[in-house]
Amino acid sequence: MGSEGYLINQFLAARTNDRTDKWGGSASARMRFPIEIVRRSRELVGDGFPIIYRISLLDLVEGGQTWDEVVELAGELEEAGVSVFNTGIGWHEARVPTIITRVPRGARRSATARLKEIANVPVCASNRINSPEMAEDIPASGRADLVSMARPLLADPEFVAKARADRADEINTCIACNRACLDHVFANKLASCPVNPRAARETELILLPTRTRQSVAVVGAGPAGLAAAVNAAERGFAVTLFEKSTVIGGQFRLAMQIPGKEDFAETLRYFTARLEALDVDVRLSTAATSADLAGFDHTIIATGVVPRMPAIDGIDLAVSYADVLSGRVEVGRRVAVIGAGGIGVDMSVFLTHREEDLDEWMAHWGVGDPTLHPGGLTEAKPREAAREVTLVQRKETPIGIGLGKTSGWAHRAVLKQSGVVQVRGATYDRITAEGLHITVDGESRLIECDDVVICAGRESVRDLYDEVGGHLIGGADVAAELDAKRAIKQATELVAAL
Repeated sequence: MGSEGYLINQFLAARTNDRTDKWGGSASARMRFPIEIVRRSRELVGDGFPIIYRISLLDLVEGGQTWDEVVELAGELEEAGVSVFNTGIGWHEARVPTIITRVPRGARRSATARLKEIANVPVCASNRINSPEMAEDIPASGRADLVSMARPLLADPEFVAKARADRADEINTCIACNRACLDHVFANKLASCPVNPRAARETELILLPTRTRQSVAVVGAGPAGLAAAVNAAERGFAVTLFEKSTVIGGQFRLAMQIPGKEDFAETLRYFTARLEALDVDVRLSTAATSADLAGFDHTIIATGVVPRMPAIDGIDLAVSYADVLSGRVEVGRRVAVIGAGGIGVDMSVFLTHREEDLDEWMAHWGVGDPTLHPGGLTEAKPREAAREVTLVQRKETPIGIGLGKTSGWAHRAVLKQSGVVQVRGATYDRITAEGLHITVDGESRLIECDDVVICAGRESVRDLYDEVGGHLIGGADVAAELDAKRAIKQATELVAAL
């Protein structure tokens, strides 16, 4: 493991290796540690045993390796006995995102291709490769010889088998959220996956075939309802899924509009394919009634949430996050966002985003040519925001503090890059045609804006549950900060217990 800022990588970088003996001082001396590890490993395992070395192509930190040093290291490691290079990008300490949703798919292909040009052993590409199409294209285009994936196999352990069987549309795609894998690991918890809560719990969360073909009604086709319907059908239940909208997805359909969360659409593609393959009776544009649910052996209520509109004078002049993300409302140039939880942060990113290609994305994060910039790190190019946004919250705590451990920092960085004005400890006084009137530290302020977008929580939709009962899951059960991880896990555990 010679990448990501772990011990071997620390020996290689001037930023962390300040030794003056034969293990440091010069670039060649800093390379001695990994070379000796490989050389002695090869002596022990013999010629026929593969040694795969994960080499850091871009450290993405100050004081990182130069490209010439990476090239020299690669040659020395080949001489020492490396069989394959697996490519790594960025230290965990880097202030450039490397594998989260904000990173475009296959963003590191060019760096891998550059190593392949000089390597005399096979090169394996990694990082943000989550589809069989991309996995096929990278070696086919000559950028690498192999492809490695980790998180995609947590999301769907049958990834390769499905691709081989021409069932790629049924692959449960990794959405690079890190919510249950890396976030769990760094909190000393069991690693799993939001879209596949059975990952690492296969012997505990078991979906046994049902002994009798009982009928199950699922109301609501958001993440919780979709997971319940698919898992119940996989167990052998006769499943009917009711959804009042014309499409499935619920809050996920809104979330996938956020820049960097486009992969959420893959989850809906997966559920669509599985519903069809499992012959689930899907009834769209159908608001289920108690009469519709009569006669089912089990009823699962996953009717989700609606945006909460707080009691602020002039609230009728505001719009909800759902109206904006769905495209029902187009806001103006200046926007105030009320509520700075996950949805408020996402909304601010959405409102300020301008389309960018991969080169522009790299420039905005300060990723440069490693032949010119040590570690591949250079000065970031400023973003040009699409709108002027002010993000306001009642709490005094830092905005975005509750976001994911390994991804929240990047979302907060985008707010800063996009010039989002952040206001904490505010009291919402009123909304007028001029904008949002607030009080902060006892002083009244007017945030002049064209529109006010409300991201101030959600309310569970439980009318049907109150009428017919059954099993309550997802946002209909708990309408706190939207959490697909909890919703899908809850649905899966419920179905396993039926």
